[in-house]
Amino acid sequence: MRLMGIGYTWRGPFDSAEVEVLHANGFGSAPASSFDWRAQAERHSLGWVCARLSGKLVGWVNIAWDGSSHAFILDTVVAKELQRQGVGAALVAEAARGAAAAGCRWMHVDFEEHLSGFYLGACGFRPTKAGLLKLQAE
Repeated sequence: MRLMGIGYTWRGPFDSAEVEVLHANGFGSAPASSFDWRAQAERHSLGWVCARLSGKLVGWVNIAWDGSSHAFILDTVVAKELQRQGVGAALVAEAARGAAAAGCRWMHVDFEEHLSGFYLGACGFRPTKAGLLKLQAE
């Protein structure tokens, strides 16, 4: 299900400040003022997807990759007022199309348990075993 009026763009234009504001809104945190999302994405990512409603960034997802056949979903975020309405699933679907068009065969995601319904249900990922190593204390 896609909400009417929202446009999804593979490698769409964005600036760091609007991604940071969206992250703060979507994740309920204070915005950081110095992180350069644009430079980071352009330097390291296969692509990203922007969701816009009336010109405003309301969803964003970053797609990292290994330079070959594996893509990785990072930083999926949707504006709080539009969550649980299909925007996130549409972002991930557009990301999958973009990664497949670039020649990727696999898309990976890791997530916290409370997001299982979203990634495994709404987005169609299947569960796999994976490992995680914490490198620094918080």
